[in-house]
Amino acid sequence: MISKAPLNILLIEDDRGIAKVVVLELEHQGHTVSLARDGRVGLERALNNDWDVILLDIMLPFLNGYEVCKQIRMLKNTPILLLTAKDEVQDKVFGLNLGADDYLTKPFSMDELMARIRAVLRRKNPPVQAEGRLTFRELELDSQSYQVYFSGHEVALTKTEFGVLSLFMEHPNHVLSRELILENVWGFDYYGETNVVDVYVRFLRGKIDERFHVHYFHTVRGVGYALRA
Repeated sequence: MISKAPLNILLIEDDRGIAKVVVLELEHQGHTVSLARDGRVGLERALNNDWDVILLDIMLPFLNGYEVCKQIRMLKNTPILLLTAKDEVQDKVFGLNLGADDYLTKPFSMDELMARIRAVLRRKNPPVQAEGRLTFRELELDSQSYQVYFSGHEVALTKTEFGVLSLFMEHPNHVLSRELILENVWGFDYYGETNVVDVYVRFLRGKIDERFHVHYFHTVRGVGYALRA
């Protein structure tokens, strides 16, 4: 099962073959699935109903998945998993920058899809640390309010970016491998590529290192990354 409780899932997909398999498998798992076959209908349903997760194809009639994702993110924080036939890194980065929580490249197995759904749902409600606050130099992270500040200036992060930064701040000056970051932020059953870690470290560098002219996120070639002053 993806979750102990049944999920309410919106699938926005125009490929009838893929849609049929996904709907049948998810319903077999006990979940409720609503299918929209184009971007306009999908966006309307996404905004007018409450969903546990949205599975969003990119190449859609009338309104493409990128635009649907962008408009959803302006109003809602529902987890979005992109389903894409595009395997180029820049396409994936573009989708993540628009607010998608993860991406899955077609063709995919149902086991992988279910693992990704579990992972995005875990990140939606990450465990809160008892101590509540983490600090590193000018950085301050509040795990109860999910806010991050650099010398008093708020740093807006997505849930996944927040999870990655939390892990670094829990282990400052330690080299963290991509595999370790995947296990702790995405989950042990993550089936995707390890380069998703590189993408999110790049996001953090842009929002912290480049914005505030510091160099905190260090690459340790062949191993991973470290948070160092």
